[in-house]
Amino acid sequence: MARPRKPLLSTDRIVTTARALVDTEGLSAVSTRRLAAELGVSGPSLYNHFRTKDQILEAVADSVSAQVDLSMFEDGRDWRTALHDWAVSYRAALRDHPNIVPVLARGPGRRPAGLRLADAVFGAMVRAGWPPAQATSIGALMRYFIMGSALGSFAGGFVDDEAAYDPAAYPHLGQAHLLADQQDKIDDRAFETGLTALLDGLTVQFERLPPGV
Repeated sequence: MARPRKPLLSTDRIVTTARALVDTEGLSAVSTRRLAAELGVSGPSLYNHFRTKDQILEAVADSVSAQVDLSMFEDGRDWRTALHDWAVSYRAALRDHPNIVPVLARGPGRRPAGLRLADAVFGAMVRAGWPPAQATSIGALMRYFIMGSALGSFAGGFVDDEAAYDPAAYPHLGQAHLLADQQDKIDDRAFETGLTALLDGLTVQFERLPPGV
């Protein structure tokens, strides 16, 4: 009887396995030796696809960028609505894969999906009437905000021990021990509040642009 064939090693299979490791154990869990063991192959076989660990992590980061919806920049939505919907999609991707955020925060580099993302945002803002320099600033501003929101939970940063909040020392934190229990609700509301504030400010700036800029 023939032995069952092992799944062929492919770039996609390596990236999927590496992404799962990053999600569950963090960036430090990824190594060629660990990946080879997870994939059931010899270590040297990985070098046919990736030469270094950094290349693998770059590919994982790009696979997350590829999950971000960009259709809102092409389907006729106004620039403000498009930015809002894109930011929500981007944050959702980062929330699903928070451990890869430090790699994404370096910028797109040569990553194809990351560059497509940057191109889509910049192009949509310029088409909407923003000057190129300000369109660049908008892309940077939004990335700072979205990345920051994914680095950690505000509500989850408070312990659920009421005794930790001595009213003599922290007179306004009497309910802080309840925050962690409402983590998702509070963090979602905070993100939407900040996003609305950013878009309101950009709308004011857009309305002040000189005609024909």
